[in-house]
Amino acid sequence: MISIVVPTYNEKDNIFPLLTRINAALRNIDYEVIFVDDSTDETPNILENAAKEDSHVRFHHRTDEKGLATAVVKGFSLAKGDYVAVMDADLQHPPEVLVDMYAAMLAHADMAIPSRFIPGGSDGGLDPWRKFVSWTARYIGKVLLRCLRKVSDPTSGLFMVRRELLEGADLNPIGWKIMIEVIAMCPIKKILETPYVFQSREAGESKLSTKVTLQYLKQVFHLTTHAANRGDNMQLVRWSPERLAKETSEFTHF
Repeated sequence: MISIVVPTYNEKDNIFPLLTRINAALRNIDYEVIFVDDSTDETPNILENAAKEDSHVRFHHRTDEKGLATAVVKGFSLAKGDYVAVMDADLQHPPEVLVDMYAAMLAHADMAIPSRFIPGGSDGGLDPWRKFVSWTARYIGKVLLRCLRKVSDPTSGLFMVRRELLEGADLNPIGWKIMIEVIAMCPIKKILETPYVFQSREAGESKLSTKVTLQYLKQVFHLTTHAANRGDNMQLVRWSPERLAKETSEFTHF
């Protein structure tokens, strides 16, 4: 089973479109969707209704803690699946790539990372300023953390990992970039990258801020001395669009 952890903060207009697309993508795959919600708008009510209407949906609303990374770690603790995926609620991470990541897991990857920066991928959903900020964050991470240097898209926040590798990991999330924490602190030996196209946000507002940027820098510098996985023996495999289509054909043709 796949556990899909979705942190939410004021994403009321995206919940049902997201679930509709997840249901369509995974209609022949066992899954659960775990929303960990910090919202101050109507999102908790929408999630409560979604959980009543759809047996795949679970949600946990927090009032005493905030932050994407801590929300994801809470989702990890609630997950029941063999594989745990993390994605945003804003549909910039297209739910259809869940099938791509699942295929990578079946190909014996420890972690699947859809990438905007390999053939077939694109970061076209970002404006020029966001592209510059994203590039800077990737560059800083790769310079300071050896385990990120082989990974083409280490800061996107879209990934799937074997749940057993999360157990016992000393995750100390700061800010938003939970994926670099997982790579640095979990015993990841094989990462499989697949191409995907990052989408434009259709509803809600971006959460990028100066505070988020500073938290990322704090997180990276913390991991320079605390990372358990140095990445020396980590294998990285990349699938071409043609290989990806072949590997996912049994899930996308009915």
